[in-house]
Amino acid sequence: MPGGRLTFEDRQCIAEGLAAKLTYAEIARRLGRPRSTVMREIARNGGLHAYQASRAQRAASWRARRRKPIARLDSSSDAPDINGRTNQTMRELEEQLSAMMIETGMPSMSSRVFTALFVSDSGSLTAAELVQRLNVSPAAISKAISWLEQRELVGRKREGRRERYIIDVDDVWYRAWLASARSMALWADATRRGAGVLGTATPAGSRLHTASQFFDLLGHDMAQAAEHWRQRLSAQCRPSSQPQDGDGAVTSRRTR
Repeated sequence: MPGGRLTFEDRQCIAEGLAAKLTYAEIARRLGRPRSTVMREIARNGGLHAYQASRAQRAASWRARRRKPIARLDSSSDAPDINGRTNQTMRELEEQLSAMMIETGMPSMSSRVFTALFVSDSGSLTAAELVQRLNVSPAAISKAISWLEQRELVGRKREGRRERYIIDVDDVWYRAWLASARSMALWADATRRGAGVLGTATPAGSRLHTASQFFDLLGHDMAQAAEHWRQRLSAQCRPSSQPQDGDGAVTSRRTR
């Protein structure tokens, strides 16, 4: 029923909706459930292209068995913090961000781990904190972290006997974008060599030559965009050297 736990039949309906390329909203209407419920179910069970009803049902059963009973929270337990954020608000935000990342190609668990790190005020969490926060196994966290580290999206910091996973907010997008630019260079090189093997006078060779030109241009533009961001960020962090009046306003005229 609406508001209760998803049944195996509900999950089969979700799988059928994904196979039919229905939107989250359309699947939610069929089930009579909130869109956020459908998004969360798909995000935590493989994403758009890997969701399976039977596997999702087994995962839900496993989570239910390992979930520790807790006392019912009173209405004040979800009171806003000093910044006006509630637990429910944060959960919905994390689900939306994770679903977006999955739609753009990030593995389901990696997206959940990255989102948890990204929305935490400290930008860092330990493996134990991630296990508790996401209610998954340490092995799942380790695999997700490995995927993120390979793409330079997270780093590690040793704290005694434990490690803390961190996001360098100022640098993470720069490194990730440069990694994408490097992948474009690999595509350009591979298609260029393919065009040389087949000959640009042939239809297939011509197709590969055109692809190599595209990846060359895209990789160059991506590298320039990354460097532009680095320079802009550096300028924002650089203290102003212009003289100021008593109220802190800049008194000198900026020259061109």
